[in-house]
Amino acid sequence: MTSVSVLYYQTSSMVFIADYMNQQTSHSTREHFSSRLGFILAAAGAAVGLGNIWGFPTQAASNGGGAFLLVYLFMIFVVAFPMLVVEMAIGRHGQANPVDSMRSLTSHPLGKRAGALVGWVGLSVPSAVLAFYSIVGGWLICFLLGAIAELVGFSEIAEWFKGFSVERNVFGTVTFYVLTVLIVQGGVKQGIEKWSTRLMPALFVLFGLLFIYIMTQQGSMEGLKHYLVPDFEKVWDRKLILAAMGQGFFSLTIGGCSMLIYGSYLSKKENLPKMALNVTLVDTAVAFIAGLVVMPAMFVAMQKGVQIYAEDGSLLSSDTLVFTVLPLMFDSLGFLGQIFSIVFFLLLTIAALTSSISMLECPVALVSERFNTKRTPTSWVLGGAIALFSLVIVYNFSAMFGLVAMIATQYLQPMAALMFCLYGGWVWNRNSKIKELEQGCPEFRQGWFGKVWPVYVKFVCPVLVATVIWASFG
Repeated sequence: MTSVSVLYYQTSSMVFIADYMNQQTSHSTREHFSSRLGFILAAAGAAVGLGNIWGFPTQAASNGGGAFLLVYLFMIFVVAFPMLVVEMAIGRHGQANPVDSMRSLTSHPLGKRAGALVGWVGLSVPSAVLAFYSIVGGWLICFLLGAIAELVGFSEIAEWFKGFSVERNVFGTVTFYVLTVLIVQGGVKQGIEKWSTRLMPALFVLFGLLFIYIMTQQGSMEGLKHYLVPDFEKVWDRKLILAAMGQGFFSLTIGGCSMLIYGSYLSKKENLPKMALNVTLVDTAVAFIAGLVVMPAMFVAMQKGVQIYAEDGSLLSSDTLVFTVLPLMFDSLGFLGQIFSIVFFLLLTIAALTSSISMLECPVALVSERFNTKRTPTSWVLGGAIALFSLVIVYNFSAMFGLVAMIATQYLQPMAALMFCLYGGWVWNRNSKIKELEQGCPEFRQGWFGKVWPVYVKFVCPVLVATVIWASFG
């Protein structure tokens, strides 16, 4: 890459030639997903995380249940899906890491510089998110091990795993990173695809078991009714609409680079809009099913004396719902509750892992492609570097955890999404965009989506993303 950099500063024409040759090389050697199902499950796994299983039910509970669900389903297809197509298309077009993929959208020297900057901003998102996300993933592992220890009678060990201490948090965080790196080092087919096709079906099976069990408990039907039957008067509430828009936006990790990098591993033969739609449907299905499990569970807990809502109707402990309210419910159910506590935290751990592997893959792809390094040591070195930052957060938890989470999710991710949107809509040539989507979908230009989408991502999407940013600051 140093030779390309030198050429860049000499002449713009030479830059274009160097970039073209670099792209041709990457096209011929780049690893791809071996199957459509593998891609869909991997990309859906990247999107499916604690935001779906923890965030979505919490948002639904806080914003009118069924009314929030209805608006969310509308927003996911109006806001998130068109942006997902943009991000995946940029990745597949560039067939490279986020920085080089953004550079590939234009031949203009200044545009390339700006594109590289956008790529670097985008690349900072998964690294920053992983830094605090891994700590939460560590908590999940500890609660899982605590539930197992309690089941076999090791009460003191169980208390240590369920308690909040620096030592426990270090153990959980390091364990979570080791699992993430072990998967990422295997590459696309043997690592990400192999484990996504195992973990995602397991996720649905565990959800099904939990749903069946919770629906046998007193109070579950009331929770189900609250979740599925909308109050149409609340549908037009401004706060609810903005919350649903934001949740839809973050649910598919728009601006997080995961979809861009997974798009770069997608074959040109595949129908990209259809693939993006399948990913959206799977991600939305997981969020919906999570609501089916968590909302009735909350009402079951209320029947057992656990306080869920404050007197003013606001949700108590919304940020720590899965670590406080639900364990209390499981504890009240005796032996079966212990079993399902293990199932629940195993489910959450799987969801967290499918997201974390996509986050680590972004910097690993950049370094391995730019510097021609081997994947295994690259995965361990970069994973270790981000892990060290996570441990700094652990040792300075009160001062840093909330700050890093806020910077990553409220500032970096929305800004990266807006940049991707503006670049994909305005800088990337319309004909080039359409040609990319026609690969694998020759009839794209003739369909209604092909006619609407280029205009939609150019004018409508930036406004919607800017609204999400404005709402997050509000």
